[in-house]
Amino acid sequence: MTTNRIYNVNIAKQYPLPTPQEILEELPLTFVETDTIYRFRKEIENIILRKDSRILVIAGPCSIDSIPAALEYASALKKLQQKVSSKMVLIMRAYFEKPRTTLGWKGLVYDPDLDSSFNIEKGLRLSRKLLLELVRMELPAATEFLDPIMPQYFADLITWAAIGARTVESQTHRQLASGLSMPVGFKNATDGSITVAIDAIRTALAKHSFLGIINDGRTGVFSTKGNKFGHVVLRGGQHMPNYGSENVAFAVELMKKLKLTPSIIIDCSHANSMRNPLNQPKILDDVVEQIRGGQTAISGVMLESYIKTGRQDITSKGKIIPGISLTDPCLGWAETEAAILKAYENLP
Repeated sequence: MTTNRIYNVNIAKQYPLPTPQEILEELPLTFVETDTIYRFRKEIENIILRKDSRILVIAGPCSIDSIPAALEYASALKKLQQKVSSKMVLIMRAYFEKPRTTLGWKGLVYDPDLDSSFNIEKGLRLSRKLLLELVRMELPAATEFLDPIMPQYFADLITWAAIGARTVESQTHRQLASGLSMPVGFKNATDGSITVAIDAIRTALAKHSFLGIINDGRTGVFSTKGNKFGHVVLRGGQHMPNYGSENVAFAVELMKKLKLTPSIIIDCSHANSMRNPLNQPKILDDVVEQIRGGQTAISGVMLESYIKTGRQDITSKGKIIPGISLTDPCLGWAETEAAILKAYENLP
């Protein structure tokens, strides 16, 4: 008896990937690298809890599209870290999945050859290899987790994670965050709602049990302890920024009422910058002034930044100009470095 009229009707094909355990064994962490990531996470936890007065600066391309360009950026960021380490901890954005409002390139994991061939196995390996290179450079990495299976392949290499504006209301992602081993920033919703992000923090703080893929590839049940290091990321909404002092104060009061440690990261891009990367330094200036004015709840900032300012589309046969964003427009490195150094000089 055939079931092909009712089963997998819209599936063109399916095939197995290597299990998370196979990829982890193929591209393993050393003991020294494990210690490095543990140290990074502890530093960031203390900053999130405001036990460390430094701020996080999460900077890098909107999405990783070229490994050589990403490593060039990482090298420049590492050199800058050495200049600003007394007041800042720099973390590189290493985003491999991109949520799309409609259609578009979905990120390095899904389409590493930029040609709609969707070689996901290659994308997973490239992503993990890049993260291993960042650890060896002693540069912390940040990412947004979109697909709930993806953390099994490279979450051990991530120092800071985000749950994005489109998924912050998702119970699946809140449960996922409750079991992640690193601090997690929850972005306000695309309509600008901050309460949604705070609800997500409270949900992720609790224990959960849910289905997922365990390392040997089987479906399993995950029972979590809850994540104590959730915090808000203000990214603006519906063409209205929310990085100003009144928005920060509102978020602080909401968190205090719910007995949460007020800890807020300001996203200088996205709706806060009106998608214009040249606005990001102005927002960073404003954030620094808030800190100088005594706002202690601000724990960091995010910058969408690459080697060159702007964005590009993929041309025929997957051709791109390395160092220019394929997704959101980014601030160029020269402008990024100048903005961070200015902030460093002006921070108390």
